[in-house]
Amino acid sequence: MKLGVFTVLLGGQPLREACAYLAKSGVQAVEIGCGGFPGKAHCDPKALLGDPSRLAAFQSAIADHGLELAALSVHGNGVHPDPAVAKAANDDFQDACLLAEKLGVHTVVTFSGCPGGSAYDRTPNWVTCPWPDDFTQILNYQWNDVLTPYWQKTAAEAAEHGVTRIALEMHPGFTVHNPETCLRLREAVGPAIGANFDPSHLFWQGIDPVAAIRALSGAIYHFHAKDTRIDALNCGVTGVLDTKPYGDEIHRSWIFRTVGYGHDLQLWRDIISNLRLAQYDGAISIEHEDSLMSVNEGLQKAVAFLKEAMIFEEKSEMWWA
Repeated sequence: MKLGVFTVLLGGQPLREACAYLAKSGVQAVEIGCGGFPGKAHCDPKALLGDPSRLAAFQSAIADHGLELAALSVHGNGVHPDPAVAKAANDDFQDACLLAEKLGVHTVVTFSGCPGGSAYDRTPNWVTCPWPDDFTQILNYQWNDVLTPYWQKTAAEAAEHGVTRIALEMHPGFTVHNPETCLRLREAVGPAIGANFDPSHLFWQGIDPVAAIRALSGAIYHFHAKDTRIDALNCGVTGVLDTKPYGDEIHRSWIFRTVGYGHDLQLWRDIISNLRLAQYDGAISIEHEDSLMSVNEGLQKAVAFLKEAMIFEEKSEMWWA
């Protein structure tokens, strides 16, 4: 495994400066946003593909600091019911695949997207229960008429550019939000579909990340190192479906934390160990969204914590067996 960082947290710095800072911190790999919600601060695919000198500078900023480019990220909603929004997200994804081909990167991280509740909607509709029957009908429409056909087509197009691992971040608000829905889409589309495993989004759903890793064995294509702290007092009254702003930390049922501030070292060691059991040996990519810490402090604490939890070397022969 390699210790990585999702560089959007350093979007205010030029890529070369960000890579120098990360390398000095002991980071080994980077995940770079190139459209959609992560933005294009460090990577604009159209600009790089249209200018060989800019592409070379992008590559050297990473390579000169001994870093590996683990994945490109372009989180968006390509099945958004507003055609303009869907087209922008799909265009970003296609551009990411074109750039990935040029860079020799095989993993692109994104969201599954969430359609509307019918062909007449203009906003997404995330269903959380099966009844009244309207909700089950919505789910049937979303899966059968929109999501599955979209990803069958999109995965085939991505494969033409060498993108063989589409890592869907399981995120509430999108149709693929847990292992069950990820595996359902994978079964319908094929092995191009896998998971970007981010425990922070599973913790607050009440999902055991170790059990989830086991369930997704062989289908984990990327990993975000981010934690969540459940506020037992608020959650005991409000439940986990909390729509208050992220900045209202003291009243929320849960908030995102840097690793180690939501769950202890032993749990993270179990997560890392089970990733190895589940055939994942890629980047452990720190995503900083801790509103109680500065970017620098949150990142440095995460780096130090993960150096304790991670397994870096290949396993030895079992001479005792």
